[in-house]
Amino acid sequence: MARSTFSEFADRLKLSDWAGAQLSIYTPARVKTEILAGLTVSLALVPEAVAFAFVAGVEPLVGLYAAFLVGLVTALIGGRPGMISGATGALAVVMVALVAQHGIEYLFATVVLMGILQIAAGIFKLGKFIRLVPHPVMLGFVNGLAIVIFLAQLSQFQVAGSGTPDGHGFLPNGEWLPASEMTVMLLLIGLTMLIIWGLPKLTKIIPAPLAGIAIVASIVIGMGLNTPVVGDLASIKGGLPSFHVPGVPVSFETLSIILPYAVILAAIGLIESLLTLNLVGEITNQKGGASQECVAQGSANLLTGFFGGMGGCAMIGQSMINVKSGGRTRLSGLSAAIFLLCFILVGSRWIEMIPLAALVGVMFMVVIGTFAWNSFRIMRKIPWMDAFVIVLVTAVTVAQDLAIAVIVGVIVSALTYAWNNAKRIRVLQRDSERVPGATVYEIEGPLFFGSTDGFSELFNPEQDSDVVIVDFMRSRVVDQSALQAIEDLAARYEGYGKRLMLRHLSPDCHKLLSRAGQLIVDSQNDPDYEIAADYHIRTGIFGGGH
Repeated sequence: MARSTFSEFADRLKLSDWAGAQLSIYTPARVKTEILAGLTVSLALVPEAVAFAFVAGVEPLVGLYAAFLVGLVTALIGGRPGMISGATGALAVVMVALVAQHGIEYLFATVVLMGILQIAAGIFKLGKFIRLVPHPVMLGFVNGLAIVIFLAQLSQFQVAGSGTPDGHGFLPNGEWLPASEMTVMLLLIGLTMLIIWGLPKLTKIIPAPLAGIAIVASIVIGMGLNTPVVGDLASIKGGLPSFHVPGVPVSFETLSIILPYAVILAAIGLIESLLTLNLVGEITNQKGGASQECVAQGSANLLTGFFGGMGGCAMIGQSMINVKSGGRTRLSGLSAAIFLLCFILVGSRWIEMIPLAALVGVMFMVVIGTFAWNSFRIMRKIPWMDAFVIVLVTAVTVAQDLAIAVIVGVIVSALTYAWNNAKRIRVLQRDSERVPGATVYEIEGPLFFGSTDGFSELFNPEQDSDVVIVDFMRSRVVDQSALQAIEDLAARYEGYGKRLMLRHLSPDCHKLLSRAGQLIVDSQNDPDYEIAADYHIRTGIFGGGH
């Protein structure tokens, strides 16, 4: 009993120490930095959420509620403190077809199902597979997303309501602002960018993006300049989001409608979130959290679907604003969500007076800071296929969407890797020192589906000696195709009445490959290739006791 009491006390003490360590981070200076960073992010979230709501074909408040709810939940339980989530264009372009064909209630149901799928991905730890994304794909993703962010700002140079937004929020058929307004807006954008660039050299008391927005807004309001403001996009005034069960029939027909959209949205959302997680992690020197981020994104979207939001995922632009403004903890993301809700409830009149030029200037600085400019330099030094992947992923991200771009980049990189390894299969032929009259083939390079043809061409069963030994010490048997190639080679030699022996294969491979016990040599020194061997035992690919 005493031991149990002591153990419980020790556990409470450890928890107390952990909580104290967490709270010790929040010094007055840190709290101020985090809150100001959150305020800056919230100001940049407003026009983005409104624009992407228009892209999806829903009311602005649907996008704003999504930005608030998704941002709030992911700030509390997300895998990377300091990362910002909300309504995004990558998801909006998928949603527009669903809303147009079936209505907004089906969108809410889809967002709920999307959240469930993302939670399942987190529970089964599927987020770890993001490590399979090669670095050239990451560079292409960053560059493509920087271009997409830039293109999304171009709609602010057009007359509101003069065109239909595309996937990047741009108005292809929109009217450009008059020359006088365009000139004023460009000057204000330049001033905002100059403040963001120069202020940190003088002081870091206030985040430079926030200072840029405040100064430019003061100039516009004080001088009464004629330039587009947030209120020109739409009114952001509203109430608290209310619980609402999506008004769709509970049937297999409904599921057949929403499931394909939910799968696509869940995949896009997780890919963008996990890549952003890695990018923010590189800047803040943090690792891990992929599975936790999947659960957080899923929980956020599950909740959002029941409270009238369009769903969302991580936002690289706002995340960069937060990190560059000093946001490093969950407080900054939490502050951004709360500020956004305050804007909706009580501050809409003042927020709608903020000039779009100031927010565009902030986003242009994000573009400059996000784009991997060093990729131009390294592309002259890296393999040409890696350079091609960078350009390809960048182009597909801009032309299509992030998920397709990443999938294409991973496939091309994987095929390139397979092709390069397929060419590495080689053989060194010599006479055996232990078996008189036998020939030894020492294999070098991995044996897998891509190298099996080259492997088969290395042998000449018709002209070889009666006993041939294949040594796999410097090789690796990878997959079923490799085992099948070895089995086929044994059959060829058997057809000429010759004996083929294998050296340095795993015991499990012996069981799969043996033909009347003739293939085993030096098994006591053989390595154990668990993955390849176990796979073929489970599938029983050779059957018949092999």
